[in-house]
Amino acid sequence: MSESSSEIIKKTKEWLVHADEDLRLAKHALKLKSSCPYKLIAYHAQQCAEKYLKAYLVFRNIDFPYTHNISHLLELCPDLAEQAKDLQEAKVLTPYAITARYPGKGKVIKRNALQAIKIADNVRRVIRGVLKKRGLKIS
Repeated sequence: MSESSSEIIKKTKEWLVHADEDLRLAKHALKLKSSCPYKLIAYHAQQCAEKYLKAYLVFRNIDFPYTHNISHLLELCPDLAEQAKDLQEAKVLTPYAITARYPGKGKVIKRNALQAIKIADNVRRVIRGVLKKRGLKIS
């Protein structure tokens, strides 16, 4: 039995809210004056991009595995071919899903964190645009 379109829309919007919260937190953390947690900023930027892709998959009713791998999520979105060029750079965010969570997994500097936010913003813009074109009403 498939989900109703209203349930799919509800779930999609829930994913979008969570993704936007991650991006908002990442941007807010940049305001810390000392000991800015760049690895956590990059992590939340990665989470934003990941959740936007998962929101798109939910909207298209495409199952996806539990993964933080942006490349794999993009592979599950073959109908985003027109936007593929704009989304490819998001692949560099995948390591940030681990860097912030485990010691010894690499250092993230300010430049990396700023780039991660820029990429997440771009994924957000592209996916929101596609969802709107496909009829999802989002503000």
